[in-house]
Amino acid sequence: MSGPANSPFGANDWLVDELYQQFLEDKQSVDPAWWDFFAGYSPSEYSPHASATKSTAPVAPVSQPATSPAAPATTSQVNESSAPNVKPAPASLADDVIEKLKGTSARVVTNMEASLEIPTATSVRAVPAKLMVDNRIVINNHLARGRGGKVSFTHIIGFAIVRAMREMPDMNVSYTTVDDKPAIARHQHVGLGLAIDLAKEDGSRQLLVPCIKAADTMDFAAFWAGYEDVIRKARSGKLAVEDFQGTTASLTNPGTIGTVHSVPRLMPGQGVIIGVGAMDYPAEWQGASDVALAKNAVSKIMTFTSTYDHRVIQGAQSGDFLRRIHQLLLGADGFYDDIFRALQIPYEPIRWAQDLATSHDADLDKTARVQEMIHAFRVRGHLLADIDPLEYHQRSHPDLDIANHAMTLWDLDREFATGGFGGQPFAKLRDILGTLRDAYCRTIGIEYMHLQDPEQRKWIQDRLERRHDKVDRDEQLRILRKLNEAEAFESFLQTKYVGQKRFSLEGGESAIPFVDQILIEAAKDQLDEVCIGMPHRGRLNVLANIAGKGYGRIFNEFEGNYGEESVQGSGDVKYHLGTKGTYKAAG
Repeated sequence: MSGPANSPFGANDWLVDELYQQFLEDKQSVDPAWWDFFAGYSPSEYSPHASATKSTAPVAPVSQPATSPAAPATTSQVNESSAPNVKPAPASLADDVIEKLKGTSARVVTNMEASLEIPTATSVRAVPAKLMVDNRIVINNHLARGRGGKVSFTHIIGFAIVRAMREMPDMNVSYTTVDDKPAIARHQHVGLGLAIDLAKEDGSRQLLVPCIKAADTMDFAAFWAGYEDVIRKARSGKLAVEDFQGTTASLTNPGTIGTVHSVPRLMPGQGVIIGVGAMDYPAEWQGASDVALAKNAVSKIMTFTSTYDHRVIQGAQSGDFLRRIHQLLLGADGFYDDIFRALQIPYEPIRWAQDLATSHDADLDKTARVQEMIHAFRVRGHLLADIDPLEYHQRSHPDLDIANHAMTLWDLDREFATGGFGGQPFAKLRDILGTLRDAYCRTIGIEYMHLQDPEQRKWIQDRLERRHDKVDRDEQLRILRKLNEAEAFESFLQTKYVGQKRFSLEGGESAIPFVDQILIEAAKDQLDEVCIGMPHRGRLNVLANIAGKGYGRIFNEFEGNYGEESVQGSGDVKYHLGTKGTYKAAG
C-alpha cells in the first residue's frame, strides 16, 4: 500500500516535514535528536515538501508554432446567440482570498485523504463517571498531603483502555499487506498515542500524537509518569523521532472543549482510535438542583467511541471492548485497587453499588447510621492510620466501611444531621468522612475513647475533628530546617565517632521539629519553665538542637572529658548529662 500507510509517523507526518524544512534551512534550529534521522531522510512522494520541490524544478522551453497570418478571422468568433447566459460572480465571492495549502496544512490534507482509504465503523457507549470522580478525589487528596501532583480523568481512562487492550489482544491489531496481499499485524505491546492539541505562536493550532510505548507493561504509577513525560516534551518542543513511532491505538479527548460525541479519523497503521466526550449530566437532568441530583442518584456520564478498521476488527469486538472499559471504570477486577496500590495509597477505594431505596423511615435510619459511623472512627480509626514507614499496607476495617453501615457512594453528596460534629448541624457525608479520616486515619493513630471523663474526650475531639489545613511555606521551611539540623548532627557523630556507643535519633528526627513547636507555643503562652525528661535515645540531639547545649561541649564529652564534677561510668555517661538554657521563639 503506498502513501502514508508506509510512514511510521502516522498523523505526525506533517511535523516531520516541517522539522525537515527547518533542518534544511538551519540545522541548529532543530533538536539534535533529529539530526541523525534527517541526515539520510528524503521526503516521500506524498510529502508536501517533495511536491513543492517538484513544482519548482526547471522545465525545458517548448517552441510554439507561429500563428498563420492567412487564417480567417471568423474562426475566432463565437455566435453570441448560442453562448450560454453566464451571470457575474457575486461580489462576496469575488472578494474571497484563495490560498494554497502548504507545509503543515498540506500534510493534514494528505493524512485526511489517506484516512478515507480505511473502511471504518464506530461503536458508541455511555459510561457513568460517578465512581471515577469519587475515587479521583480520594487519590488527589492523598497526593496533596504527600508528594504532590494530580491525577486527571484522562490518566484513569487511558489506563483503563490499555488494560482492556491487554485483556483483548484482538483489538491491538492493524491492517497491512504482504506481497500485495491483505494481512493483519498483531502487535506484541500496546503503544498508546495521545492526541495533543497545541497552540502555536501565530495563534494556529497543531495536532501531535506522541506515543506511550509498551503501556501494557506498566502499572498506574509508571503509566502516569510516562503520560506526563510525553505531555511535557510536547509542550516544550522536545519530542524526538522515537516518540512518534510504535503507536498501535490512539486516544483523543475532545471532551476537554465540551464535545459530547466524536467520531475521529483512523490513520493507517492503527486498528482503533478511542474518543472520549465531555463529562456532564444527562440532558434531561441539567436543569436540576444539586440536591435533586444527589437525591435521585444521577451521575455524570461520558460518551466513549471506538472507531476501528473494519478489515481487521469486527463490530462485536469493538462493542465488547467498550463494555470492558465500562466495567473497569466501575471498579471491576480490582481496577481501582491496582491504582491505589501503585500510588501506595493506604486505604481501599470507593466501591460501585446501586443506590438503596429511600423513604422517610430510611432517611431517619441513615441519620442514625451516620452517628454510628462517626463513633466507629473515634474508636477504631487508629487501625487505618498509616504509621508504618518501612512497608506499604492497604488497610481496611469492616466497621469503617460505609457499605457495612447500609450506605453507598450515592450518599456521599447527601446531607445528614451530624449532632454538632465538626461544628456544623448538617454536612455532606463526603465532608464528614474527610474530616474523620484526616483526624484518625492519616499518619498519627489516636486512641482515647477509653477515657471515662466526657469533658476530656470532648477536648480531644474539638482539636482533632477539623479539616486538614496545609501548613504555609514558612512553616514548612522551619520544619525542614529543624529536620536538617537533626539529621546533620547524627550523621556527624556517625562519621566522627565510629565505634562509640551511641543512642541515635535516626528514624525519629521528626521529634525535633515537634518538640520545637511545643516550646514555641509554650513561649507564646508565657510559660515560665519547661522541663524535658529524656531517654537515652535522641538525648544529645535534643540537647544540641532544642536546649541549646553547645556542640563543643557535647563533642568533648564524647571524647571522655566530662568535667571534674561528673562521675565516670560505662561509656554512656554523656547520655546522662543535661543542660539548662533560655528558649527564644522566633518573632
